[in-house]
Amino acid sequence: MIQLSELTKTFGDRVLFDRVTWQINARERVGLCGPNGAGKTTLLKMMAGLDEPDSGAVLKPSALTVGYLPQDGLSHAGKTVFEEASSAFAELLQIKREMHDIEARLGDALVPEHEHEAMLERYSDLQERFRLGDGYSIELKTATVLQGLGFKTSDAERPTETFSGGWQMRIALAKLLLRAPNLLLLDEPTNHLDLEARNWLEEYLNAYPHAVILVSHDRFFLDAVVTRIADLTLRTLTDYVGNYSDYLVAHDARMDALRKAKREQDEEIARVKMFIDRFRYQATKAAQVQSRIKMLDKVVLLEVPPERKKIHFNFPTSEKSGRTVLEIKDGRKAYGPVVVFDHLNLHIERGDRIALVGPNGVGKSTLMRMLSGEELPDSGERIEGHNLVTQYFAQDEATRMDPAPTVYETLADGSPLHMVPAIRNLLGGFLFSGDDIYKRVRVLSGGERTRLAVARMLLRPSNTLLLDEPTNHLDLDSKEVLLDALVAFGGTLIFVSHDRYFVERLATKIIEVGRGTATVYPGTYTEFLWHKEHAQDVAPAPSPTRKAPMPPAAEARRQTPARDKTPPEQKPATPSREEKKRSDAEARRQSKVAQARQSQIDALETQIADTEAALRGLEAQMAAPGFYDDRTTSQPLIDQHQALMWKVGDLMHRWEELQSADSSPAAPDA
Repeated sequence: MIQLSELTKTFGDRVLFDRVTWQINARERVGLCGPNGAGKTTLLKMMAGLDEPDSGAVLKPSALTVGYLPQDGLSHAGKTVFEEASSAFAELLQIKREMHDIEARLGDALVPEHEHEAMLERYSDLQERFRLGDGYSIELKTATVLQGLGFKTSDAERPTETFSGGWQMRIALAKLLLRAPNLLLLDEPTNHLDLEARNWLEEYLNAYPHAVILVSHDRFFLDAVVTRIADLTLRTLTDYVGNYSDYLVAHDARMDALRKAKREQDEEIARVKMFIDRFRYQATKAAQVQSRIKMLDKVVLLEVPPERKKIHFNFPTSEKSGRTVLEIKDGRKAYGPVVVFDHLNLHIERGDRIALVGPNGVGKSTLMRMLSGEELPDSGERIEGHNLVTQYFAQDEATRMDPAPTVYETLADGSPLHMVPAIRNLLGGFLFSGDDIYKRVRVLSGGERTRLAVARMLLRPSNTLLLDEPTNHLDLDSKEVLLDALVAFGGTLIFVSHDRYFVERLATKIIEVGRGTATVYPGTYTEFLWHKEHAQDVAPAPSPTRKAPMPPAAEARRQTPARDKTPPEQKPATPSREEKKRSDAEARRQSKVAQARQSQIDALETQIADTEAALRGLEAQMAAPGFYDDRTTSQPLIDQHQALMWKVGDLMHRWEELQSADSSPAAPDA
């Protein structure tokens, strides 16, 4: 389909490609990988015809159509969203317009009769071409793609210029997918997509009938879409069959073998040079020395890419928070006439690892600001737990940074003294090397500022992290540094991320935000998707998935002996001996009833705690990678988890009934 032949490209004295020969065939799904700055975007531009090689050629058939989506920089104006997206069918729309013109002319009495036959023939030809091009489904295709990429029905008639940069890129992606070129070149297509839109795009590309080459820092997306990885390292392309996970294994093995061969070659060269230096001036060894000199001249030195040091970093320790970390009770939040949350109730406990999911614009960032305390609910309560120490990483964290200090000073400021020696290593893990650490923050790009903000967060102690899209602008290696640190983090984690792999590795609970509320789903994102897919088949789990706190009145009754609450004016002044006997017997009976009820309450609380512990154990198993790969082994655990959820709900219901009975006047015996 497309072939690179002896392709060479340089920028100044830097060589990006050195006589690269490579090809892609029809319907292949290729992921283009390599370190930052290796030339991935430049290669896509050359294949799209937007850049020229210094030598060599990009060979492609004349009938080949190529579509290219850059990382950013595209904008649209002058049309509605629907008009802009459907312009991908320009040829069919032109045919449609001509058909309408002919229809109008055929109905015009002033058109001479002898022209009718020619117009009918032309109309029949256009109609057939329109049908073969599937022109009658243009509106359906356009609406389907726009909806898949997150546009609402009401957005279709909005002018394109009213949308932000991220949505402008979605419009461009919609047009490209609707054009359906023979070769689709996508440079970071998931950058501006939420999880739902990424999932949709993943399915769309898997069913795409033509070839796809994509660059992405989303590991899960690469695993799900590509069947081949082209690694751009050392100025050439190396192919690996399989997805990104397969590539990592094969690439590491290849690099290990290459480094071993390089060491052996260096050792052999050192031995030969030692022989030459030792016997250079001995006449009896002259022939052997010359032979070895010629041999060295013919040696092709192996080149090994610099080994990137793997950074493993742990958050500074912080004092533990209380069991309840944050709580929102009956919260409401609105911006003018737009109500984002209404009657929101949310309870977060120590150790929770929660991912907030939902389409863009439903209120995930608003909820993060409410939880962090940056914004308070318009009504309702936000309650902080005991000893809470939070760090909040906002979406616009990069713009909040002080522009005056250097990169190094930004990290050193506010970091514990024992963490200062680790600053240089950490900066290296986030692509700040050499003199980069002395740059002022004001000269950094948006992506560099985001990476710096993430690195700074890792140096500050806290027991609760609230992270709003921390993975934006991070490459795969930097994401691994952050991910490893968050996996080892012992506190509470609440985050928003559009990186599926990130969500899968971290989340043990999912909160779906939307429709004015937030719904909690225990388990991983895969389990959440399974639950959504089988929502009609699975009975809804009871909402309380935690042990409810005892009402203060009930707790007080447990610790305070029962006493007579009858008002003095209602008591008989001088009770008779018989009345006193009956009163004492009734008091003993009520005491026995209260003790029996309290025993039942205590037993129920123990059962609830044990069942919740069993649930947490199951959720840990269900969160393991690959759990859902085998349906036969995973289904029994899913069923057991569902049964325990119902059991907790039933136990809580009985506990609440007993507590209500305890707080109401004692009923007489039947």
